[in-house]
Amino acid sequence: MPGTSEQIARLREEGLAALAAACTESELLAAKGRFFGKKGAVSEILKGIASLPAEERKAVGAEANRVRAELEAVFDSRLAGIREGERLAREGRDRLDVTLPGRALPPGHRHPISRTMSDIIAVFRRLGFSVQGGPDVEKDYYNFEALNFPPEHPARDMQDTFYVESRDGDLVLRTHTSPIQIRTMEKTRPPVRIIAPGAVYRSDSDITHSPMFHQVEGLAVDRDITFADLKGLLTEFCRMTFGPGKPLRFRPSYFPFTEPSAEVDIRCVICGGSGCRVCKDTGWLEILGAGMVDPAVFGFVGYDPEEYTGFAFGMGVERIAMLRHGISDIRLFFENDIRFLSQF
Repeated sequence: MPGTSEQIARLREEGLAALAAACTESELLAAKGRFFGKKGAVSEILKGIASLPAEERKAVGAEANRVRAELEAVFDSRLAGIREGERLAREGRDRLDVTLPGRALPPGHRHPISRTMSDIIAVFRRLGFSVQGGPDVEKDYYNFEALNFPPEHPARDMQDTFYVESRDGDLVLRTHTSPIQIRTMEKTRPPVRIIAPGAVYRSDSDITHSPMFHQVEGLAVDRDITFADLKGLLTEFCRMTFGPGKPLRFRPSYFPFTEPSAEVDIRCVICGGSGCRVCKDTGWLEILGAGMVDPAVFGFVGYDPEEYTGFAFGMGVERIAMLRHGISDIRLFFENDIRFLSQF
């Protein structure tokens, strides 16, 4: 008769045997479902208690609940044992053999941009220049106005400059390190001989331009400084950086903060002067801009242009690195490809 003590005892024995025979967690769960799960045999007995005579209900219900509790306890114990066994087996497979020889890590080295920056700074230190720094987020006054940029100058346009939201609306990511020159002249009386290295930001991106790149700018102010001094300095810099015999030319140009101004070009190292996409088929690559400091700039810092003259120059570090190593795409420097960087 369903629900008798004999039937419950038999289910207990069968359930204990099934739990003991289960070797995996899935087999254990299957045994639970068959004997004391929600639709298991013990649960069916408990559901049928209402059909038993009143004098049997209490005894059968108590016995069924006791058996289910026992099976659940055995199930929990077996489940913990199976999981612990699987963990130990897994750790045995993954265990580190400390007797194996170690794996040597390849030695690191400086990024080619950092190394080129250091080399440029070292050259100008040898030529008598000190190093100055300044903020990356700069006031419009130092980035444009004090450098004689008129309000309508294209460099002030949103498509060329990254503007920073501020209460006064006068903050930008510096587009060059020239603001350091203004800040230095505000605090220092001539003679001044400085270089200003650092990161700069412009809204520009192609094989020779990057939205973030690095510059080294220089400034010299004293009595009787001439364009010949500037040309001699930059010629010596190119000789020390690229070696003797590299063709060099000064080409007239325009900058708001220098007058007269010039671009300095070097023979294209990619094509040797025959013309390629890097040099735009001219055979020459611009490496820096330079010129004599415009007297209007001296007016912003309180220097007397009748007493002092000076020159300024600025170069892109990535451009110098490209020329030194024969690299045709500036974007390679910023992709973090170990295959490319390991060459240096």
